[in-house]
Amino acid sequence: MTDDRQTAPAPAPAATATATATATAQDLPGGGPHGLPDGYEISTDPGRLDAALIHRWLSLDAYWAKGRPREKQDTAIAGSLNFGVYDQASGAQLGYARVVTDQATFAWLCDVYIDPAARGKGLGTALAAAVRDHLAPYGLRRVMLATADAHEVYAKVGFAPLETPGKWMALGEQ
Repeated sequence: MTDDRQTAPAPAPAATATATATATAQDLPGGGPHGLPDGYEISTDPGRLDAALIHRWLSLDAYWAKGRPREKQDTAIAGSLNFGVYDQASGAQLGYARVVTDQATFAWLCDVYIDPAARGKGLGTALAAAVRDHLAPYGLRRVMLATADAHEVYAKVGFAPLETPGKWMALGEQ
């Protein structure tokens, strides 16, 4: 039996009590509550995802996913709640994040990536905030992530290092 009393910080409360707990597609325009700059939008519409681009970004440039096969990435996308960042004028995808969740108690935020040409504009922080806010209505006990180099991005939206990392364990590659 595990002791789950100590947790990572919970996501911020939902902005409204009427938000639904379903993973419906939504478009969040720039200048909105997530700090997304004007001219960009975030969407959970899976039909807008450029799976080939996401695979190229992750398998060639992301330290945690280098060499990931396309089939494995497509399976991951199909089994996840996905977020895309898009240029409003061109519709081009500029960023991506996915969440693995039971929509009741737990979520894992992963594969967060912003195209190198679009970095430095606050898109990563806005994407993390949009994920946090989208998950808030679920009332999750814990949202986890792992990062080697973007702690400050996630800290801006409420994530913090584990207070007791010694009680966490992993099965598989570390």
